[in-house]
Amino acid sequence: MMLKAALLGDLEKFLEEEIELRAQSVTGGVRHATEDLKHDLRVDVVRGGLGRRLSKSWRSKNFPGSGHSLGAAGSVYTKSPKLIRAFDEGTVIRSADGFWLAIPTEHAPKSGVGRKRINPSNFPEHSLGKLRFVYRPKVSLLVVDNQRERKGKRGGFAPSRSKRALKTGHGLATVIMFFLVPQVRLKRRLNVAPIERKAGSQLPRLVDEEYIRLGGTRPRRR
Repeated sequence: MMLKAALLGDLEKFLEEEIELRAQSVTGGVRHATEDLKHDLRVDVVRGGLGRRLSKSWRSKNFPGSGHSLGAAGSVYTKSPKLIRAFDEGTVIRSADGFWLAIPTEHAPKSGVGRKRINPSNFPEHSLGKLRFVYRPKVSLLVVDNQRERKGKRGGFAPSRSKRALKTGHGLATVIMFFLVPQVRLKRRLNVAPIERKAGSQLPRLVDEEYIRLGGTRPRRR
């Protein structure tokens, strides 16, 4: 009936309007699919126990940025590709220098010299004491000797300044600051590929729904 009406009227105008309607439908459907994919990937990160901050690393971009096109496309990407890949594949992490991977314990300060993330090279030995290496067959240690446990809410440990305590060792402890391991295997926590496949399979339906919403005729299914 639409084609008959077009033949009786202005066929060229009808085709132009239909192409514009299709372009709007494709663009709208792609944008919905792109946003759905970004949302699902963000939810996957949170469910994996990796936090909302990392989930926000998933971003999206649409082409064209404005207007409509039959060739519309969407892109979903992460600003933290190495972390996402590591937890998606269950990567083995090794030390960059080929020796030990240092894992801070709860007793190590959160930041080191220069307010950078704590590691053995920036450990504040001038205020907390000198690190000492302790070899063990599977997990070796970096410890600090002559520490006294703090009292009160602050807790933790601090180096003793008492000459008597340093001489006798009374009330002092050796505190583990880092575990040293050859490598660590991250547990796989993400499901990027299945989520991407699901988004791709839903795209035709989203384009059809957008077409009908804009006034198009529901396509016949054979």
